[in-house]
Order: sequence, then structure tokens, then C-alpha cells
Amino acid sequence: MATEAIGTRYPVAPGVRVNVRSGPGTGYSIVKVLPYDAYVPIYCQCPGTTVTGPYGTTNLWDNIGNGQYVSDAYVHTGRDGYVAPRCS
Repeated sequence: MATEAIGTRYPVAPGVRVNVRSGPGTGYSIVKVLPYDAYVPIYCQCPGTTVTGPYGTTNLWDNIGNGQYVSDAYVHTGRDGYVAPRCS
């Protein structure tokens, strides 16, 4: 599993249960669903399927754990674009 550099956790859109997928896109299987008002770490980010959500339309996906990705459109990072290293 990737290591978290600074310990920052980001809030998921309020009132939304977000699907966590096995890869960076809607074509990947759902591995779990986040509870309401969850906070997630972002270990790395990469491009994938374009998704529209509460925080806009983006193709950026956040890796929140080993084999766990959520669309950045559902995570409030406070900025557009990358806030973590690119996934390798």
C-alpha cells in the first residue's frame, strides 16, 4: 500500500455515499461504499473515466488505499487538479 506523506484527509461530499472502485474509472468493480460524511486520505491521483459530481466534472481519480479509487468530483480538496503525486 502507498504511504501517506502528510496525513491530510479530505471530506467526501456531504450527504453522498460514494462508490469506491478497484481502479480509476466507472468500468472498474465497486469494492465498497463510503459512509456518509467520510474523510479519505489521497495517496496518489491519476486520470480515468470523466465523472460529474458535486465538485465539478473531472477525469481525476484519487487513490484512497490499496486498489481503492474514488472520483475527485466527490472529494473536496479545495482546488482543481492534483493535490497528491501521480500514481505510478
